[in-house]
Amino acid sequence: QGCDPFAQTQRSKLQHRRARINQQINKEMRMRAGAENLFRATSNHKVKETVALELSYVNSNLQLLKEELEELNSSVDVYQNDSESISVPMIPLGLKETKELDLLVPLKDLISEHYGEEGILFEKEIKEFMELRQAMRTPSRNEAGLELLMEYYNQLYFLDSRFFPPTKSLGVFFHWYDSLTGVPSHQRALAFEKGSVLFNIGALHTQIGARQDRASLPGLNQAIDAFQKAAGAFNYLKENFSNAPSLDMSAASLNMLVRLMVAQVQECVFEKMTLLCAQHDFLARLQLAQEAARVEDVYSLVHQTMTQAHVKDYVPFSWTTMVHVKSEHFKALSHYFAAIALCDCPVASDAELPEHEKAFIQFHVTMPEGPSLRILLQDPEERRKLGKAHLKKAIMKHEEAMRIHGLCKILRKMDILQEVLSFAHKRSLSKYSEIDHEEDFFETGDAPDIHPKTHQKPEIKSPNFSQVKVTDLFHRLGPLSVFSAKNKWYPARRVHLMRGENGFGFTLRGDSPVLIAGVIPGGCAAEAGLKEGDYIISVNGKDCKWSKHAEVVQLLKSTGEEGVEIRVITL
Repeated sequence: QGCDPFAQTQRSKLQHRRARINQQINKEMRMRAGAENLFRATSNHKVKETVALELSYVNSNLQLLKEELEELNSSVDVYQNDSESISVPMIPLGLKETKELDLLVPLKDLISEHYGEEGILFEKEIKEFMELRQAMRTPSRNEAGLELLMEYYNQLYFLDSRFFPPTKSLGVFFHWYDSLTGVPSHQRALAFEKGSVLFNIGALHTQIGARQDRASLPGLNQAIDAFQKAAGAFNYLKENFSNAPSLDMSAASLNMLVRLMVAQVQECVFEKMTLLCAQHDFLARLQLAQEAARVEDVYSLVHQTMTQAHVKDYVPFSWTTMVHVKSEHFKALSHYFAAIALCDCPVASDAELPEHEKAFIQFHVTMPEGPSLRILLQDPEERRKLGKAHLKKAIMKHEEAMRIHGLCKILRKMDILQEVLSFAHKRSLSKYSEIDHEEDFFETGDAPDIHPKTHQKPEIKSPNFSQVKVTDLFHRLGPLSVFSAKNKWYPARRVHLMRGENGFGFTLRGDSPVLIAGVIPGGCAAEAGLKEGDYIISVNGKDCKWSKHAEVVQLLKSTGEEGVEIRVITL
């Protein structure tokens, strides 16, 4: 079952607005196409002027609708959790919307034409499939919702094998709306339906990841798992489905989404480290600084990807800004934790010194100017000087993050991000005033950047489709090895056989369906027109498509003097 489509949760209200905007965009685009055709076709100057005016209205309407959709895609706060703790918001994706699809007539026709069965006898299965499709349009935001999407995805494999012959189209169009631009696309290829469902599996994982309470370890581990699975779904889509007609499923867009998910995993890993780290441990603080530098690194890469020429036009501006803010924010944090390690952690004892030196050699991208490492680590004044340089850089980066945040109208409305940035900024400022001495006459140097390093590399977890077992809804048509869309056979023949002295005069082989392996020349079977390679599909009216070898032999043996009627097909 899907969610109740009329339940007024915050998320379903968003999804309803998305559906409404999608339909309006569709209508305006149809009007635009009509107006453009008329503009090209007419030579009447007056008509041309009227059409041009109409086109400018339509284009401005489309622009407004796209802005409304962008604001919708930026409503990240709706998807976050409700706990009291302050966490940086994560970016989730809205689900792709689709139109209803009526498969009753096309599938009944194909069952009659291709399989030679009464289409009307399969109405129950066709309706069951359509109900499953209807349910997967509104999956719940949990494991059950994911299983529903997976179940439908796996059913599409059977639908493809049964009803989509390689040479002929079923004549059905699959309509889906772009998740980022709202523009509708349609294709006859079932691959588009599969790819869109896979996109929604990834999108649902992002929503599950965003709603976790990341102030606790279990919540963080679940968020990491969800974002890794989202990255896996988008990556699988990128590698296995090319030529999708919508922008959100283009290789460039999917590449950006995979990188965004990996960055969100890396951010969760940093948060996990802050929960687990000992407070006044020098090495633990260095490790935190390097984790933060790693997060800054991956968000910088996402920001580069989002600002590429063909991607930046359709990625919401609030996403690009938020990613940019995060890269500056985590760079500030890396310098802040470096300063804390130097200023708040006790000076190393002789026993600890070699280990501290080893960690510190690999800590900076370039070695800081000034005294040797050993002196620096053992002299509190030198540590304070370098710590102060790191704090100065941290404060600059905090201010830059706040400046970029202020440029985006949508992000300015997001209190939670504002709080996180201003808290971090104030914390660095108060630390700076605490270690700043009035008699400091030295010029605070420029602290070198911190070498990014992580103790838990994000994994891209591909979807595990086998975890949701499904049975072929149309298994009554017979085993797929024979009864599939790609195979062709002559119409079924009814053959009446009488048992002769040597039995029926043929040998059988294999299971489901049983094959006639050999026909004895001059025997009853040969006279009745049976051929080697025929498949037995019924005996005396009993369907044998799925029967085992022994069951068919038993049915044939149990016939009396009136003989037996079998139905066979030839591929």
